[in-house]
Amino acid sequence: MEENTSSKFKRVCVFCGSHPGRRQVFSDATVDLGIELVNRKIDLVYGGGSVGLMGLISQKVYDGGCHVLGVIPKALVPLEISGETVGEVRIVLDMHERKAEMARQSDAFIALPGGYGTMEEVLEMITWSQLGIHKKPVGLLNVDGYYNSLLALFDNGVKEGFIKPGARHIVLSAPTAKELLIAMEQYTPSHDNVAPHESWEMEQLGNYSKEKNPQ
Repeated sequence: MEENTSSKFKRVCVFCGSHPGRRQVFSDATVDLGIELVNRKIDLVYGGGSVGLMGLISQKVYDGGCHVLGVIPKALVPLEISGETVGEVRIVLDMHERKAEMARQSDAFIALPGGYGTMEEVLEMITWSQLGIHKKPVGLLNVDGYYNSLLALFDNGVKEGFIKPGARHIVLSAPTAKELLIAMEQYTPSHDNVAPHESWEMEQLGNYSKEKNPQ
């Protein structure tokens, strides 16, 4: 067993799906990420489900002795929670409140392989970074090249003039959890924000503005 390693992150948000995918490699990578978070004593913030990859990573982090916070909209409770959940489950009204709460509670964001919902969540965090709303690292765990096509789309966006080259560096990616976390630990924003960080009311992040910018 690896020795515990300190981390600059106290809580990491992991976006992942309620399905396991068709290949074992995705489940294996999810468990590996859970182990890496435990080794670094990082608590987990996630979508609150107990099935699919959500269930796998929440159980692994919880069993490892770290805190688990699941945030789930009321409407998805019967769909994504099956049996007993682990850790703390916070039920919110809708998807907007879910993302805001997950963002407010986290120091960094990681997307495991997933579907529309996972991609939508991580793309919003990427966009918020570009806009200047937050300065937290965002990473894709590119298991077996799952996100190659998305990363190629981002590169094409730069080529065609829709994404600024500096903003392309917002998105970190690596094939393994350890490599990704190391890259995220070393991340320093290098892009020009669309608007000054202080100018945002930050309604998207709930109480984030009050905590970070007390009046």
